[in-house]
Amino acid sequence: MNARERRTVEAITAHLAHARQVPGPGELARVVGTASGASGCALTVAGVRHQWGDGAGPWLEHPVRYDGEDQGVLAVSPDSAGPLTAVAAVLGAPVAIARLEAETGRLRDTGDAAARALAEDRWRAAVEMEAERRGLERDLHDGAQHHLVALRMAISVAEHAGGETDGPESPLPALLTRLDNAERVLVDTASGVLPVALAAEGLAGALDAELAGDGDVLLDIDGLRRRYPPPVESAVYFSCLEAVNNAHKHAPGADVTVIARDSHGGLEFAVADTGPGFTAPVRNSGLHNLSTRVAAVGGRIEISSVPGRGTAVRGFVPH
Repeated sequence: MNARERRTVEAITAHLAHARQVPGPGELARVVGTASGASGCALTVAGVRHQWGDGAGPWLEHPVRYDGEDQGVLAVSPDSAGPLTAVAAVLGAPVAIARLEAETGRLRDTGDAAARALAEDRWRAAVEMEAERRGLERDLHDGAQHHLVALRMAISVAEHAGGETDGPESPLPALLTRLDNAERVLVDTASGVLPVALAAEGLAGALDAELAGDGDVLLDIDGLRRRYPPPVESAVYFSCLEAVNNAHKHAPGADVTVIARDSHGGLEFAVADTGPGFTAPVRNSGLHNLSTRVAAVGGRIEISSVPGRGTAVRGFVPH
């Protein structure tokens, strides 16, 4: 050990003895560089280089070991400021502590990031589950309810008409058919399956299958000749059914017109009734469902009503 190295070792030992806590790699590099007369000194610990000074010449490196394991790398510049064997030996313990602190901090950050990612995944899953639940709720409300409303109206007609229950004029076959349709829609909706006609024939076929048999509904879909993305067709289909349901519930006996057609900018649709109308928008879950459903595919809904002249629901979904 030459005189310069001895002075450096003594300086490091004195600094460690008087320090209130183990110096960090940057502070150790400063002490070594100052004591050795180097223009630059660096300690690389846990892959991070902590440098003091600029380093005016070639760098001399030496591993820092403790308990038989490499803990870091000591480098001085110029290389004439070495040798570093004794200095590296003195730095073994504090550099080992610095390495453990750095790795502990890295593990802590990784654990925190993993915990945040897990929390975000759980939040995202909860949001997606809620969205699915609300979507299922809307589909049940807009789809199956159409059949249930029609069934209730048919039962009321049968109740007031009286008569035979097993003859050719019996309303029971029609009622049973409506019950079967309602059951089918409920099962398909709960399973996340689109109506067969909607999936196979598009919006025009689905509207015809659902509404053509309603005596008080006039269906105008001759202008609907093209197919649209499934989310768009589904949104418009269920919106039309919901609007018809609202007309049946709030304007019983009124004529209802359903229009759907292609336009140069997208898909237009409207449901209008000849009922009593209203003077101001009512707080109605069905109206909210319409707006939410159509907005989800980039469309918009307008609802207008004049007392004594009925209500119209008009929608548009752009290409």
